[in-house]
Amino acid sequence: MSKKQRRDIPRFAHPIIETHCHLDYLEPDSLSEELLNARDVGVERIITIAVSPDNLDKVQAIARREDRVYCTQGVHPHEAENYSSEVDSRIREGASDPNVIAIGEIGLDYYYDHADRGVQRKVFADQLEIAAACDLPVVIHSRDADEDMQAILSEHLDRLPKRGVIHSFSSGLALAEFALDANFMLGFNGMVTFNRADNVRDAVAITPLDQLLLETDAPYLTPVPYRGRSNGPRYLPFIAEKIAEIKEMPIDTLLAQCYANSEQLFFTTSDSGAV
Repeated sequence: MSKKQRRDIPRFAHPIIETHCHLDYLEPDSLSEELLNARDVGVERIITIAVSPDNLDKVQAIARREDRVYCTQGVHPHEAENYSSEVDSRIREGASDPNVIAIGEIGLDYYYDHADRGVQRKVFADQLEIAAACDLPVVIHSRDADEDMQAILSEHLDRLPKRGVIHSFSSGLALAEFALDANFMLGFNGMVTFNRADNVRDAVAITPLDQLLLETDAPYLTPVPYRGRSNGPRYLPFIAEKIAEIKEMPIDTLLAQCYANSEQLFFTTSDSGAV
């Protein structure tokens, strides 16, 4: 990131937690630079997300190596047909790592349909059971699957005391209202700045401040004014600014509450406080 870009990115008094990105998609040299750039604009901690059997170990390795980076374990719906009993065991084993703070990215995607829908539903339910057994929150992907998402979550609510987040939220308001009523959080990223993303801004508007998380989903969904470039946690301030504008509140108020939300969901145990 150039010095000019650093000047262009807002820097706020309150630190930020990046709750969803994919650091393992970066080359090692790029990763080091990205982490420095993120911290330079106030990103204090980063959660890098697992999506497939191929990167369960990769995200763990990054989290173990890099200070203040944490990770998840889980299989994305696109990869559902690669799920197996061996992968299930690997996720359960990985969940014992103190750097692993959630099960995800799991869920349903009927937009691309890269995996059979019945298989997606079963794999999603199986991983919800892992989260319940490990007492970890879930990081959920949901696209064009609102009814089935609500039905499956409804079946598992009693076994998910830690709940979780529907990340990169762009679904209908009915699913948003269901999730919020069930005490899930909603994660918002650069889409909130896109011209045609009124549905995302509508979801932001109805989300209570204490159920809102900031994320980038980097390297995807780069916010305006850098849309079209590779995304990174360093661009979180632009997302926060836009959400504060939608919520009509001071940016510091938003950042303080989002930080507290991230702490509560990912960095607090059921029994003894902060991890």
